[in-house]
Amino acid sequence: MNTDWPPGTVARARVHAALGEPARLAVVDLLVLGDASPGEVGRRLGLPSNLLAHHVKLLEQAGIVERSRSEGDHRRTYLRLRTSTLTDLVPSGLREAPRVVFVCSHNSARSQLAAALWQRRSEVPAASAGTRPAERVHPLAVATARTHGLSLTRARPHHLRDVLRPGDLVVAVCDSAHEELAAQDDRLHWSVPDPAAVGTPDAFDAAYRDLADRVERLVPAVRPAPEGS
Repeated sequence: MNTDWPPGTVARARVHAALGEPARLAVVDLLVLGDASPGEVGRRLGLPSNLLAHHVKLLEQAGIVERSRSEGDHRRTYLRLRTSTLTDLVPSGLREAPRVVFVCSHNSARSQLAAALWQRRSEVPAASAGTRPAERVHPLAVATARTHGLSLTRARPHHLRDVLRPGDLVVAVCDSAHEELAAQDDRLHWSVPDPAAVGTPDAFDAAYRDLADRVERLVPAVRPAPEGS
């Protein structure tokens, strides 16, 4: 048996094997556009906790899925897709929306950056809001945006109740906001660490890069809703 495989062949085979089971592929499909806790995945897919744990373990071993601890309820963990392992998973036009609203607790950094990134890449309008908005946009968020050719100089935090409209696609970019919002199957969640908790330019740049990667994945999947829909 040939054991002198080209570099990366064994790792790629492990990924293909992990995706060759319908339940595991369904987990990956669910995580393509957003993160979810194991409990949320189990409810959406109708999988008992023991079976889901088995599938998630194999996906983790294959390097497809990783876990992060919630910054809101520290007892919870979220599953997220490791995009470097997989490519071309998002077909175009998965859903229609008149607008995308990015939400975090304070609407002072992550949601503002996400909306600015979205507006540069998509023809679908975007807005941002917070569940407990701060008094101003974080100065390091403004500086990070400027570094990457975006402007937040006129951005102001707003409460979600004053922003949200019927039909909006809500993307929670914050664990706390996701956990505060009422259960909603079609809402997306991005478990992006809070850069303000660290308070350094590097932390804000890391959040920006995480958001930019996720926006790039979501943009092809959302098309404008027809007028009057």
